[in-house]
Amino acid sequence: MAEEHDKSMMENLYWWGIPTLFRCPNRDPVGSDISLVGVPHSTGNGTTERDQHLGPRALRNISAIGRRVHLDFGINPWDIAKIVDAGDVPFPRANNNEDCINQITSFFKSIDQAKSKPISIGGDHSITGGILQALGKGNLSDGEPVSLLHLDAHTDVFTKVDHFLGAKKSAAHWGAYLADQDNIDPKTSMQIGLRGHPRTLDWLEPSYEYGYNVVTMREFRKRGMESVISQAKQMLNDRPVYITFDLDCLDPTIAPAVANLEANSKGFDIDEAISLIRLTRGMNVIGGDIVCMMPTKDSPNNITAHTAMAIMFEMICVMAENKKSF
Repeated sequence: MAEEHDKSMMENLYWWGIPTLFRCPNRDPVGSDISLVGVPHSTGNGTTERDQHLGPRALRNISAIGRRVHLDFGINPWDIAKIVDAGDVPFPRANNNEDCINQITSFFKSIDQAKSKPISIGGDHSITGGILQALGKGNLSDGEPVSLLHLDAHTDVFTKVDHFLGAKKSAAHWGAYLADQDNIDPKTSMQIGLRGHPRTLDWLEPSYEYGYNVVTMREFRKRGMESVISQAKQMLNDRPVYITFDLDCLDPTIAPAVANLEANSKGFDIDEAISLIRLTRGMNVIGGDIVCMMPTKDSPNNITAHTAMAIMFEMICVMAENKKSF
């Protein structure tokens, strides 16, 4: 027992040992239930703030101190599910966004073929396009388009221009081209928390035109959590669900290290964000991502990385708990 206690204590030290996501074994996804993945990509945003590719390393660095059990769910996810750290998507042409998106799609197709549910940390929001080109109408979704729980300050449904500073499948375009490809179903998808600084007065129109169920931050505050959760459950129930979480949906006080900081109005606090993720309990959640963390902008105590770790843990636990049903 003393030996086991010592081992447990050592594994909870973030500065000791080889860092993997939540101390999971680093191996391929075959035979696993959940694959944790790093996506160190940052050429799909096009802004001058491009350090999102450092997100996976930052989360691996601290995740050993992450929670091991979920008190509210009453589960130990590591006992329920076989969870691996499947490593990082390789980017031999890291400055070529379109090649990177292809690399992401190829990497996640192998995870989909293994029927391991991926949760990724990393890059800018263009990665969701690459991931869902693999998961949409794939094995995990039983050949169906995916429904999104999209928590973000921005719509990411650009249709007015064909590229964003040279990136075609950019962080601003994926919500449109995935719908055009029929890899996602906007009519059963939720976009919650939109509050970004719009460049034009019609900034929400593309989302409405595609049929997304939009809840701006202003509407969220007016309607309240219970009403929004009720709508989301109605839309997502009986669907293959993918959770995409842009850290800029959070208030800058708890997530200052993001690529497109939105300080113009209050974002989600951590309890609100976690409640929105937990609305998917019991649903067929096939994957998720946490994007746009920029460690070079973080505070000395790595608060954004810690917050991202908490979000990833909630996704892990939702999927592990759901394993009892799916």
